[in-house]
Amino acid sequence: MSILIKNARVITASDDYQADIFIKGERIEAIGNNLDVQAGQTIDAADKVVFPGGIDPHVHLDMPFMGTYSSDSYETGTRAALHGGTTMVIDFILQTQGKSLHHALEAWRGRSDGNCYGDYSFHMAVTDFNEDTRKEVGQLVEKEGITSFKTFMAYKGALMIDDGQMVGLMQEVKERGGMVTVHATNGDMIDSLIAQHRAAGKLSPLYHWLSQPEVTESEASGRFVDMAHYTGVPAYIVHLTCEGALNQVREATSRNQKVFVETCIQYLLLDASLYEKDPEGAKWVMSPPLRQKKDQEALWAGLNQGLVQIVATDHCPFKWEQKLMGKDDFSKIPNGHPAIEHRMELLWSEGVEKGRISANKYVEVTSTNPAKIFGMYPRKGCIAVGSDADLVIFDPYHQHKLSASSHHMNVDYSAYEGWEVQGKCETVILRGKVAIDKGEVKIEKGYGQFVRRGKASKVV
Repeated sequence: MSILIKNARVITASDDYQADIFIKGERIEAIGNNLDVQAGQTIDAADKVVFPGGIDPHVHLDMPFMGTYSSDSYETGTRAALHGGTTMVIDFILQTQGKSLHHALEAWRGRSDGNCYGDYSFHMAVTDFNEDTRKEVGQLVEKEGITSFKTFMAYKGALMIDDGQMVGLMQEVKERGGMVTVHATNGDMIDSLIAQHRAAGKLSPLYHWLSQPEVTESEASGRFVDMAHYTGVPAYIVHLTCEGALNQVREATSRNQKVFVETCIQYLLLDASLYEKDPEGAKWVMSPPLRQKKDQEALWAGLNQGLVQIVATDHCPFKWEQKLMGKDDFSKIPNGHPAIEHRMELLWSEGVEKGRISANKYVEVTSTNPAKIFGMYPRKGCIAVGSDADLVIFDPYHQHKLSASSHHMNVDYSAYEGWEVQGKCETVILRGKVAIDKGEVKIEKGYGQFVRRGKASKVV
């Protein structure tokens, strides 16, 4: 199978030019003006933009949480991602305390393998670091191509590790050429605030936010940054939300430390005023919670300053019936919101079209940086000869509204209901095949492949 894309405006993290792109098999074969080739299919991309397929390095599909499962499976979640221009995701395997990392890997593969429309990989969340776990780290890096290891500084009794375990894991992961990522919030302080609010009968969604003030994130982020500096491990903070936490990273640069930072589309666009709605505020209950307007400003600035390298989603959807598990107690609301389908279009509309970021920065934070940081570049994340043909043909003039009535995620509400968006993913190509064309799925379940990743990077 071969495809010729003609008359494209090609945008990468560094360039913006007109060209034709010739795809043969799963890879990009040639890029140039007026290519004289025979192709099985020709797509005219005049007046369109072509950029690399999005990589979302933070999703939770079919994930067990708080007595239920996130509502998007690997089938529905990766299909929805493709509709929104994301051709690859990295999900999180959660180790069960007391059991091995490989036990968790087998459980997640049982749900993912053969069920994905888009390409995928895994981070391994280490929730019980001990001498047996230590031995598994090298095996995962060398044999499985899983090179990033997540830690939690919250959720005591289920996911959280202490600082001693954190340092031990960092030392082992550094030795093996991997990266440590972190959910950086002060779990002890949050648990105490939750207990205080519940005891006072303060149970509405607003108190989810008030139980996780900015200091809980900034303190934990600073502690993680210090431990990473001590051990020298490549380090990455997931879903950073606020000015205080970002300033901890900013201060680390004064000692020549590099820490990678991911924020999520919701923290750039939504704020904590949504929690004043009861019970509807439960739709936006996630951890860390939405913050304030000043934090949005700090995050947009952080993108342009190079302090924030990636915009992800932390996609973890629950249907409204599941969210109502916490209708009488905010602490029982399953945490997470749906966004896997909307990240690329929202960031273009709110970022590029409104002049907050450049088109090159857009590609950098949605595709190229995830590929570089997580060991997949230049196979993924760029438009270059020899790279996987993961491409989005994007109509920057197409205006539309986001709605639960039209999205493809397996959830019965939208976190962005009625949002006016400029820009639409018209055609999405995954490894040389048209996967989505004008809203129609053109590939079969199982086309998505597991991507083995290389060693972690300290630079992008």
